[in-house]
Amino acid sequence: MLVDAHCHLTGSHLAADQVETTLARARAQGVTGFIAVGTDLDDSRAVLDLATRIPGVQASLGVHPHEAKTWSPEVAAELGGMLSDPSVRFVGETGLDWHYGLSPRDAQERAFRAQIRLAKALGKPLMIHTRSAPEATLQILEEEGADAVRGIIHCFSEDRAFAIRALDLGFYLSFSGIATFKKAEAVRDVAAWAPADRILVETDAPFLAPVPYRGKTNEPGFVRFTAEAVAELRGIPSLKLAELTTRNLEALCGWAPSS
Repeated sequence: MLVDAHCHLTGSHLAADQVETTLARARAQGVTGFIAVGTDLDDSRAVLDLATRIPGVQASLGVHPHEAKTWSPEVAAELGGMLSDPSVRFVGETGLDWHYGLSPRDAQERAFRAQIRLAKALGKPLMIHTRSAPEATLQILEEEGADAVRGIIHCFSEDRAFAIRALDLGFYLSFSGIATFKKAEAVRDVAAWAPADRILVETDAPFLAPVPYRGKTNEPGFVRFTAEAVAELRGIPSLKLAELTTRNLEALCGWAPSS
């Protein structure tokens, strides 16, 4: 049994009437759990609706760094209310993205720090996005005491040095389709090396489809290919990898097959 630790089931890429069909295809591949992720207030509302209606879907709600410019006291208040729902397992995705810079860096940092504090107030782990800002991401996590709640470095795309500091903060490393790319040597090194009790697998659907679907629209059922690649890198059976990543997610956020 596999769990997709990070996927997007809302938004323009997937019509509302396609969600159940998409998840049925995933279940046919042995994927029975899904952490659906919100990226802004409206998207988080939609994700929460899915999580409260569809068995096996749990939520991560937050404001993505691309949308950090929308952060306000009003957003914080409404998001805080939604995060108290028991189907919500994570706060985020939040973090820093200095590659695209779709929100100013100061706005990204402000929203990031605020969401870490919100996670600590609620006692829920974080869903972290980081791109082209490794040192700043780690520094903020350290300064804000994010080790109190831990969380996921989603779509892990950094190196072993970054991984060590994230692990020291109690974070888990979630591997996406990037782990199937032969040229992604640093990511594959970490996937092979990381502690067995700190690894997860995800799709980040609809992005970053794994080999053999690279370049196509990703979907939750494809997490099996990432899981098989990580299992091969670690020299263990894919069923063992599925078991330990599911157990890891349950240890981090309380997700269970019956959720």
